[in-house]
Amino acid sequence: MRRFPGLLVAGLLLGLVLPWRAEPGGKPLRPPRHGGVYVVAHRGAHLDAPENTLPAYQRAIELGVDFVEVDVRTTKDGHFVSSHNDEIGKYVLGANPGKISGMTLAELEALDVGERLGKRWKGTHIPTFEQILDLCRGKVGIYLDLKNAPVKPLVRLIRQRGMERDVLWYAYSDSDLFAVQRLCPECVIMPDPGPIANLPAVLKKFQPAVVASVWKHCSKRFVEMCHQAGAIVIVDDHGPETWHDLLDWGVDGIQTDHPEELIKLLEKRERVGKKASAAPEK
Repeated sequence: MRRFPGLLVAGLLLGLVLPWRAEPGGKPLRPPRHGGVYVVAHRGAHLDAPENTLPAYQRAIELGVDFVEVDVRTTKDGHFVSSHNDEIGKYVLGANPGKISGMTLAELEALDVGERLGKRWKGTHIPTFEQILDLCRGKVGIYLDLKNAPVKPLVRLIRQRGMERDVLWYAYSDSDLFAVQRLCPECVIMPDPGPIANLPAVLKKFQPAVVASVWKHCSKRFVEMCHQAGAIVIVDDHGPETWHDLLDWGVDGIQTDHPEELIKLLEKRERVGKKASAAPEK
C-alpha cells in the first residue's frame, strides 16, 4: 500500500499497526519514534563522531534514533568489540596495527581511533560490546551486524541485561540465525534474502518478524510480500535521494548514514499528514 501522509497519520491516530509475527515469549518491538518509520543510525551517528564508537552511539541517542547499527567482532582473546573493518589501519594514525582478530583487547584499547578525525576526538577507543549494551539499554535499540562472533555468548550478554527484544540480529549465515532462534526464541532475527527471488524461501524458512534489505534489492512488491507474511522491512538506503521511493514503497525502517536528516524528513511528512487529515473536505 502506498504510504500517503494523510493515511499514515490516520492509521497512527487510530492505533493501527502491521500484523506482527509473534515469537515464543516475545512482545512487539517498541513503536518507531518518528512518523511511523524506524530510523537506524549506520555505525552510529558517525558523521558527527568516529564510527562505531561510544561518542557516535551517544550522539545517535541524542538525535532520537530507534536503533544504532553495531558491527560485532571477536578479539584474539575472545572479547567482543565494535568495528566495521577487521583491519583497523583505517581508524588510527601511523602504521596499520593489524587485524582485530589478531589482537588482544588490551592491545586494541591502547589504540586511539579518534585522533585521525581531529583533536576533539583524541583519546577515543574501540568500545566493547558490553559497553555499548550498557550505554544503549533503555535508550535505543541495537541493530546487531554479526561480523565475526559466536552467537551463544552474545545471547548471554544480551539476556543478562534484559535486552532480548531490543536487539535485531543481522547475520550472513543461516546457521547463525537458526542458532539465535534456538538459543533465544524471544530474540528478533532479521534475515536478508538479497534479490526478491529468494524472498519466498526466506519467509518460509525463518518466519521472521523483521526482514532486512538493501536499496538495490528493495521494491514495492518486495515490501508487500513481507507485509503479507506478517514481517516488517528495514532497508539499508543508498543515500537521502532514495528515501522518498523507500517511503512510498511502504518500508518500515531505514538504515542510513544521515539519521538527523531522515528524522527531519519524517517529522515534516508527519506534520503535513496531520494538516491534510485535519483539513475539511471540499
